[in-house]
Amino acid sequence: MRYLHTMLRVLDLEQALDFFVNKLGLVEIQRKDYEQGRFSLVFLGPTPDQPVVELTWNWDNPEPYPTGRFFGHLAFGVDDIYATCARLQSLGVIINRPPRDGRMAFIKSPDGHSIELLQNGPSLPAQEPWASMPNTGEW
Repeated sequence: MRYLHTMLRVLDLEQALDFFVNKLGLVEIQRKDYEQGRFSLVFLGPTPDQPVVELTWNWDNPEPYPTGRFFGHLAFGVDDIYATCARLQSLGVIINRPPRDGRMAFIKSPDGHSIELLQNGPSLPAQEPWASMPNTGEW
C-alpha cells in the first residue's frame, strides 16, 4: 500500500492556492476541471513524486464547509482493490463504497475518518460480489 493524498474541500480556490503555494511553498502538480460536475481538483505537493494535498473546489458552493466536512479523505493506492476490500471486510471493516468499478472504494476509520482505496494502475474488471453491492452509510 502506498499513501497517495489527503483531500481538502476549499471555498475559495485562489485564496487556498495563495496559502498552499505562495505561503507554504507547495507546487501545483496537476489540475483537473470537471465542467459537467462543476468542480476542480488541484493537486499540490513539495515534489511530484511525494504524497499530495488534493484541493477540491465545488464551483457553486457559496458557504464555508462545517467542521468535519472540509476534510475529505486519506487516499491509498493498493495492488488489488478486491483482495484488499475482502481482507478488510473479513476483519470487520465496513466497505462504505464498494469497488464496483474495479477502481475505487471507501472505508472509515473507527473515528469516522474517510479513507479512499484506489487500484494501482488500470481498473480491474467488474467482479462480484462488489459489482452489485450497494453503498453503506456515508464516506
